[in-house]
Amino acid sequence: MEMTMSKENQSILLPMTLAGSMFFILGCITWLNGAITPFLQQMLTLSALQASFIISSFYIAVTIAGIPSAMLIKRVGYKNGMAIGCAVMAASALLYIPAAKLQMIEIFLLAQLMIGVGQTILQTAVNPYVVKMGSENSAAVRVCIMGLLNKFAGVVVPIIFAMVTVASVSGEGAVLTQEQKDVMANSLVAPYIAISALIFVFAAFAKFSPLPDLVFEDENSNEKSKGEVREALKHPHLVLGVIGIALYVAVEVIAADTIGSYALAIGVADYSMMTSYTMACMLIGYAIGIALIPKYMSQQNALVMSGIVGIITVIAVVIGSNDSFTISNIILVPFGGPQLPDPLLCIALLGFANAMVWPAIWPLALRGLGRLTGTASGLLIMGIAGGALGPLLIGLGNVAGLGAQGAYALMIPSYLFIIFYALKGHKMKSWKQTS
Repeated sequence: MEMTMSKENQSILLPMTLAGSMFFILGCITWLNGAITPFLQQMLTLSALQASFIISSFYIAVTIAGIPSAMLIKRVGYKNGMAIGCAVMAASALLYIPAAKLQMIEIFLLAQLMIGVGQTILQTAVNPYVVKMGSENSAAVRVCIMGLLNKFAGVVVPIIFAMVTVASVSGEGAVLTQEQKDVMANSLVAPYIAISALIFVFAAFAKFSPLPDLVFEDENSNEKSKGEVREALKHPHLVLGVIGIALYVAVEVIAADTIGSYALAIGVADYSMMTSYTMACMLIGYAIGIALIPKYMSQQNALVMSGIVGIITVIAVVIGSNDSFTISNIILVPFGGPQLPDPLLCIALLGFANAMVWPAIWPLALRGLGRLTGTASGLLIMGIAGGALGPLLIGLGNVAGLGAQGAYALMIPSYLFIIFYALKGHKMKSWKQTS
């Protein structure tokens, strides 16, 4: 069954406005990780592997909250689910204040975990909402529009973070005095108070906006939800889609959230702003997706291209020289931008390769699932836990001898799977045959 509006003639403008605001908040919270990770790495004197736990704790929350979030949304509805998700994130943001004052990594990790739980609830509510508010054939375009807002937040937030916080020194391994650490820590307090207040405002918008919820046509069915997960897992295109989402989020998080740590490792001063470069590249990718899909390119073909471009770009990261500035001399310096090493900018360019993966996988994975859509969405959201694996993989690859640059080669298998899903995986209707 398809999901339909509870008011048949309701304009799509208000639902898109609500969903867009939710994606903007998700972008603010999610892509702040790329700025705060190298910041805390420097302030708390963490190794690259230790710093990866800051990102991983945020994404591992999805494993904990994925299915419970789906159950919650089914009980309270999509609109109330958005409000609850925002409220949890807003309350969790306040935990960063005692974490900063005490300079304790343990409290930072707890705050990251709890704010990750909130974003999981919000993701579980808003993603199927966007997919099912119109035609499935154009779902990737609607998700692209949401992605533009999400990634726009990812461009702006790291820049604002760098402006309102204090980075005392540059370069990995530099020794900070306690006074410098205190200044950096205190500069976190006001931003997180502002973040909490802003998200509470969006929670109120979600709760009190005159927006009809989305319902299933067979919502009044007496069939209970028990066993729906087991039933959903009988659909290979969904299961493979969950794996695809997990691998995609792993490479997306690597590109967006480890670029700052890589910049810190090679001595780039404005390391907290590097995530903005990755997000800018994703914005370009989304804009191209909106222009091409579905009129000129199908969702599955967009996935194939994403995988191919991803592999090529990863190779460029691994074999590039940190003493070469060719890319920045062409696209940044002539416009007053900084001169940055080629491998660093290639990490940012991975954002372009990644842009269309999430918008394409979601509608392909949810196709034809009817009343199982809510449960399937919860499973897909659990795939975001792949974000916990990505930074750890890079950190482990680094200490295992691949080095900070060579560790990025570990991304290639993820892009290979994305190509497989585009060519075959999304077509699988049973585990024994394809159609």
